[in-house]
Amino acid sequence: MAEETQAPETGGPVTVTVARRIKPGCEARYEEWVAGVTAEAATWPGYLGVSALRPAPATDDAYVTIYRFRDYHNCHAWEVSEARQRWLDRLGDIVEGEAAVKKVTGLEFWFDLPEVPVSASPSPHKMALVITMVAYTVVMGLNLAFGPLVAGWPLWLKALAFVSAQVLVMTYVLMPRVTRLLRPWLYGS
Repeated sequence: MAEETQAPETGGPVTVTVARRIKPGCEARYEEWVAGVTAEAATWPGYLGVSALRPAPATDDAYVTIYRFRDYHNCHAWEVSEARQRWLDRLGDIVEGEAAVKKVTGLEFWFDLPEVPVSASPSPHKMALVITMVAYTVVMGLNLAFGPLVAGWPLWLKALAFVSAQVLVMTYVLMPRVTRLLRPWLYGS
């Protein structure tokens, strides 16, 4: 696999997707490696989390690791660290070929699908339209469902509750489904 990256901006969250092929019989060792490198990365400033996908047709039968940092500076500090390099040095005899790497910033990670080539990305106007429609739907739904329950709360607390719920619902429930559903339109011409 070749490494391809999109140049990140310096502001906003950074999401890095790494796809690797593992030598047959080395799957358990690789999963132990992922657990170890994840535990190490979690101690770094700006670390926001990781998701790991096992080989499947949707991942082109590769292991995919998706990690996030608060901004480019924190992500870059991790990527050039000696600690990360020590972990990468342990991969030599369990992986096949080079990793495919893709970096995106800001809200682009909502549109990052493992089955889409690393060089593909939807146009900014399509991303903006989808995010606007999904965010509007979520905000309206939350207000209709929970607005009366929080009517007496201070404005800052209501806003915090609704924004937190909106981001969680969009990130973990809606955007993965909407992105897959709209994939032909998002990634088409």
